[in-house]
Amino acid sequence: MPAKNEKRIVITGFGGQGIVLAGNILGKAATIYDKAHATMTQSYGPEARGGSCSTQVIISQEEILFPYVEEAQVLICMSQEGYDKALPSLIPGGLLIWDTDLVEAKELDPSWTTYHVPATRFAEDLGNKMMANIVMLGFLSAVSDLVSEESFKQAVLSSVPPHTKETNAKAFDRGREYGQAILKSRAKKDQSQEKA
Repeated sequence: MPAKNEKRIVITGFGGQGIVLAGNILGKAATIYDKAHATMTQSYGPEARGGSCSTQVIISQEEILFPYVEEAQVLICMSQEGYDKALPSLIPGGLLIWDTDLVEAKELDPSWTTYHVPATRFAEDLGNKMMANIVMLGFLSAVSDLVSEESFKQAVLSSVPPHTKETNAKAFDRGREYGQAILKSRAKKDQSQEKA
């Protein structure tokens, strides 16, 4: 049974999207920059590129005794196959984020907080669809408190090749700005519903 203060995250997609790198960055942000404990596990389909891929990250202020996520609190999906496989692991009240252009969401539990992000499209607009994972991490930094924004950004910049730091920083910022805009929009909607 997981400890109460553990944050359990699953990121799914397909090989070549940087899914494992995204999990690594999240773990690095938690451990190196936020001084927490974290574990990361990864799994791949049999294909070298294009097959299913996932990473599981656990973040805790205490030692982590079991490194595998059986019940996710946060699920990020960047492929339909990953969505279909991992959705049953998301707990009631969990956070679900998916790439708008790559996943058709269905069977949503009303207790979940859900967001869809055109991460791949944003990355393409920035010149490289391979940065969709970084866009997604920027978005995650806006809508969750898994790790601090600064830790996330430092982990991104220390994990990518030096010649791509500037564009990856832009990708992270684009995702974060989109997340902040969505939160602001939802807050306004909630306020108007309260007044009605």
